[in-house]
Amino acid sequence: MRVYLDACSLQRPLDDRSQPRVNLEAEAVLTILRLVENGELTLVSSEALEVEVDHTPDAQRRAAARDVLKLASQTLRLGEEVESDAAAFIRSGVKPLDALHLAFASRADVEYFCTCDDKLRKKAQKLRSLKTTAVTPLELVLKVVS
Repeated sequence: MRVYLDACSLQRPLDDRSQPRVNLEAEAVLTILRLVENGELTLVSSEALEVEVDHTPDAQRRAAARDVLKLASQTLRLGEEVESDAAAFIRSGVKPLDALHLAFASRADVEYFCTCDDKLRKKAQKLRSLKTTAVTPLELVLKVVS
């Protein structure tokens, strides 16, 4: 099963875990990464994800996210089809960088696009042309282990 984790998911284990939801999502992301390391899931990355990670202001968080991206079996490159899909998602109200992430995941036949951003997930779930399922880290873990 191929999965794409957006930047907020990649960073979730480093967030302040004092809130129950954040703590649960952080543990879910760590579980997803263990499944990737064990070969039970395939992590897919993209140029957009690399650029976003490279612009992370905190050096520790940036280094941790880069380490996670090294687990990716494939890094997708920007092309006309991805740009076209992203433009359509932007017209549907998705922020430009989020639209790129969704377009990459959709074009790569990724089964699950994982995000901790509720607004993005809800918008993605309404996109008819999206060829991936947007889920939270918790939802992804439940789908994989059940």
